[in-house]
Amino acid sequence: MTPPPARRRRAGAPERSYPRRGSVRRAQMITTYGVGSMVAVDNESFMVAGTDSWNISEAPTISEHRLARALGVKSFRLPPASDETSKDGVHVRRFPLWHSCPKCETLQHVRRFNSPPGKNECGDCEEDLVPSRFVMACGRGHIDDFPYWKWAHRGNRQEGDSGFCGGEMRLRTSGKTASLRSILVSCTCDVPEVSMEGAFSATALSGLKVFCSGKRPWLKDAPTDPCSERPRTLQRGSSVAWQPIVRTALSIPPYSEEHFTKLGAHLDDLRAMYERRDEHGIGVYLKVLGIERNYEFSAAKVIALLATENQEDAGSDGNVTVDGAFVRLRKQEYERLVEGRPESESDRQDHFVCEHPLSPADVLTPYGVTGPMLVKRLREVRALKSFSRVDTPETRTDVHEAALSLKELDWLPAMEVQGEGVFLRLDEQRLDSWARNAAVAARADRIRDNHARMLRERAQDSSTVPDSPASPRMILLHTLAHALINEWSLDGGYPAASLRERLYASEPMAGILICTATSDSAGSLGGLVAQGEPNRLKESLDSALDRARWCSADPLCVESEGSGVGGINMAACHACVLLPETSCEHNNGMLDRALLIGTPENPSIGFFSDALSS
Repeated sequence: MTPPPARRRRAGAPERSYPRRGSVRRAQMITTYGVGSMVAVDNESFMVAGTDSWNISEAPTISEHRLARALGVKSFRLPPASDETSKDGVHVRRFPLWHSCPKCETLQHVRRFNSPPGKNECGDCEEDLVPSRFVMACGRGHIDDFPYWKWAHRGNRQEGDSGFCGGEMRLRTSGKTASLRSILVSCTCDVPEVSMEGAFSATALSGLKVFCSGKRPWLKDAPTDPCSERPRTLQRGSSVAWQPIVRTALSIPPYSEEHFTKLGAHLDDLRAMYERRDEHGIGVYLKVLGIERNYEFSAAKVIALLATENQEDAGSDGNVTVDGAFVRLRKQEYERLVEGRPESESDRQDHFVCEHPLSPADVLTPYGVTGPMLVKRLREVRALKSFSRVDTPETRTDVHEAALSLKELDWLPAMEVQGEGVFLRLDEQRLDSWARNAAVAARADRIRDNHARMLRERAQDSSTVPDSPASPRMILLHTLAHALINEWSLDGGYPAASLRERLYASEPMAGILICTATSDSAGSLGGLVAQGEPNRLKESLDSALDRARWCSADPLCVESEGSGVGGINMAACHACVLLPETSCEHNNGMLDRALLIGTPENPSIGFFSDALSS
């Protein structure tokens, strides 16, 4: 990222180069420091600018056609990288704009400090300026500087006072405590000095008649967006100041084959020709493209793929929602994982290799586990769709998604993870029989009711509340995935945060994929695939289930009637089955290890109770 200049360059003045002050990894531009987020660099703070300001001329294109269709774009781009002298790439803007000097304690807009060119320091004291710790934001994604003048003059100004008292603001820390009470704001107009205590309450800003400014500083020249949301005070580094909304998909055949990965975004042009029934044009198009790419494309393969897509679209009702599109993506992935795909000598570039284990899986029959598959090569694309502030997908169901740019772009920033995994399924007949147990259904109903109530409480419009996905099948698969990840983090040498679950829990699916979640070398060394061999998997199941029998928080944990946020867990805590949240698809919710191994009073409700007792 290239920091912006501290002040505007004069017309005709020579271009100055600014020293590189910090950098972030490309992958962090999707998950941590994406568009609209604030990045602390040394003693400065910047906000990542919108994608319409990025220079992507040399940024690699990432192809994942299924995900692109679901998100309504043509392609994805890896965030561009800049060298030491480059002025292109990902741009940033200074934010927040209010700074303070730790020596003279002046608090004001950064432009009023008369900083030397290329530096961010007080022109009088030559001390590095400190960006404001506090900002204000609303649930629609707008963000602005904290209204220090109104906060310092609250109770000391008349109605309609616009904020011009002629004084200068001061900010100091008493050092008596580490709380907000020790952060003191004052003005030289003789108003009493006030602390920042109480600034984070829900009504703190509305009580000052401070309304959302509608500003979107990450978007260049963005007009003020009229907004009626109540702003909240946030710390600059707060986790709710920026929450990414990321969508993911696995690369599966035929899109994972080299033949189609080389087509990339050209599939949209080919689809348009197919809709016009111009098969001859498709052949000519592919010949020209093949000459450019030095690759021989097969028109028959492309036409067959487009015909399959057309049949899928015709089979839908034509009003598929975004959520519905992702459900369809999961079903396609599940079918491919069940079917498998051996490595081909003719296509070493295939991103999807899924094979049956070498040894028979009979040893897993007592556990109700069928069809373990070794996913030796796997590619996952993660795209940054938008982001949210204040309200997150975990705190409100109808969260507002802030746009990444002012313009309608045909691409989104994304990253790809190539690794490996283990896929396993549970026996459908045994699963259905177990789920009909009254005690099992009662525990699942309690979790589902608590989850549904939490969703209603977090929604502004009760008619938009989605159904809770909690069912005996889903809770069992989810908890089993957590138990295996914890086991493999101990036995296989993987940090739990480097593994990730992918659940296939809606009927008629009943499977879990545990795969590597990082893009480093730990994701492709074969250690995870080795855990999927039946004999090794049996040992892992024995150990994981035995570990799940006892929790250091028992009997409180196993006897819990509801734990976690909103009571959407039962027998689950940090001492037994909870994981780092980056590894879990449902934020450590809807878990119950009692459905794995039963309870002391009723061991029969455990799906694996019979296997453990034999």
